[in-house]
Amino acid sequence: MRVLLGAWLLVLLAWLGVISIAWNLIAFVLKFFLRGPVARRVGRAGIAYGYRFYWACARASGLMRLEAESLDALRDVPGGLLIAANHPSLLDALMIVARLPRSACIMKGSLMRNPFLGAGAGLAGYVVNDSTRLMLRTAVERLDEGCQLVAFPEGTRSPAPGQMHPFSRSIALIALRARVPVQAVVIETDSPYLGKGWPLWKLPPVPIVFRARLGERFEPAGDAEQLSARMEEYFRQELRK
Repeated sequence: MRVLLGAWLLVLLAWLGVISIAWNLIAFVLKFFLRGPVARRVGRAGIAYGYRFYWACARASGLMRLEAESLDALRDVPGGLLIAANHPSLLDALMIVARLPRSACIMKGSLMRNPFLGAGAGLAGYVVNDSTRLMLRTAVERLDEGCQLVAFPEGTRSPAPGQMHPFSRSIALIALRARVPVQAVVIETDSPYLGKGWPLWKLPPVPIVFRARLGERFEPAGDAEQLSARMEEYFRQELRK
């Protein structure tokens, strides 16, 4: 039975790859016809609905389940919004952007060059964090356009479910420069799947359940150090509940 479940899990991951490659091919073509805010709106919506379809397939398989309907309340929030989440798994960004068609992510430059992600992320106007100065400027521009920008203040995946790395103050600095609030999204899971050091092919206990819920909304006040410290303490308290 475990062998069969493991095979199905690999099929599910392969299906994610197929969806990603298909959208990236479409995005590559669209980049020749769309520019500026129009391109970014189309790119973000394409990613959101593609990943929403993937999560529907994952739920139908019985192996994985995402509970993130509470994020839908953010879809009609006007203006720019910075969304900060803890980072227990490689799937965290997929969970959030699937619910928010206006969202973009801050991501590593290596991922922007990834054939599974690059063209789609470029069309959607994702923000690359290779250069801190360029990241800050681009992030503020995206927020000024009304983007919902998804970021992980830990900068890397959490060491284990329910634990966190210290927060970088870069996210707080973006919020202060753009004068936008920071919406906390708390991701909860008991599963180590695709967490730090977990191999893709290793089967965890199933079903794999992720829950993403809305937390506190932090107004852009004080300095970056203070705001980052307040957010980090809030997340640590929430994950201890």
